[in-house]
Amino acid sequence: MKMIGEHRVDHLIAGARPYYADPALAEFGGRYFLYPTTDGQEDWSSDSFRVLVSDDLESWTDHGEILTLGRDVLWASGHAWAPAATEKNGLYYFYFTADDNIGVAVGASPEGPFLDSGRPLIARGSYSGRAIDPAVFTDEDGTSYLIWGNSVAHFAKLNSDMVSIDTQSVVAWEHPTFREAAHIHRNLDRYYLTWSENDTRDPDYRVRWAIGSSPVGPWEEKGILLEQSPQDGIQATGHHSILRLPGTEDWVIAYHRFAIPDGDGFHREIVIDPLVHLPSGDLRQVVPTLAPIQITKTALPETLQT
Repeated sequence: MKMIGEHRVDHLIAGARPYYADPALAEFGGRYFLYPTTDGQEDWSSDSFRVLVSDDLESWTDHGEILTLGRDVLWASGHAWAPAATEKNGLYYFYFTADDNIGVAVGASPEGPFLDSGRPLIARGSYSGRAIDPAVFTDEDGTSYLIWGNSVAHFAKLNSDMVSIDTQSVVAWEHPTFREAAHIHRNLDRYYLTWSENDTRDPDYRVRWAIGSSPVGPWEEKGILLEQSPQDGIQATGHHSILRLPGTEDWVIAYHRFAIPDGDGFHREIVIDPLVHLPSGDLRQVVPTLAPIQITKTALPETLQT
């Protein structure tokens, strides 16, 4: 597999640099889409979401804002974090965090525009833990699941409309190492739960994994999947998503880390590395690489000032 990216590139506007975190990596129609948190602000105070698009996972185009809180989402005004996206029946569903609620917006294209449903899908305080960090998983039988939570993870079947959940199906999961960013993927007959441990501002922010026989567990914890490499200046590797490359047996993991150099928990960058499933069914621990993604151009230059 070709190395993804070779050098960090600065923002296309002089004097500015893009910082992104919490990457949700998806493939639609043979193209790759990254839905991240826009980073670089104290207290993670972004109020809008962007989409980055690539044909090869190496060079990325910034296609600009796709949803803005307070304008497109009237029930929340801040803390636009950690989105996810999926396609079903010809429509695209964009799940997002806003003011400690989880919302959903619908569009006819993976690049938007997206129309908010008008209310939180998961309202703040409706379940234990914090209502942040949505992920979405669709099983081989077509059933889609929403996964979310901080301190407590929750798994729920999405209804056929994809903008509501079956409240009777909600399963909570707790683990001493679980902080946030739960994610599910399937390979053959095995389900994999991956999550972030520690605080995103901690250099030891990292990803752990477990294996199970269904999308809601039970889960057998297996250990660390991805962690910092201090000798290489790589710290705080976490909040990931996992994707199988279409038509292949190759998988990748997208995650963020402290930007190099001089990054921290508010100035992060995205990396995409190979993820290997071993014949035993285990996951090989990911070796983090130095190269972040490259944003080589923008489709909408006037939107780049975030």
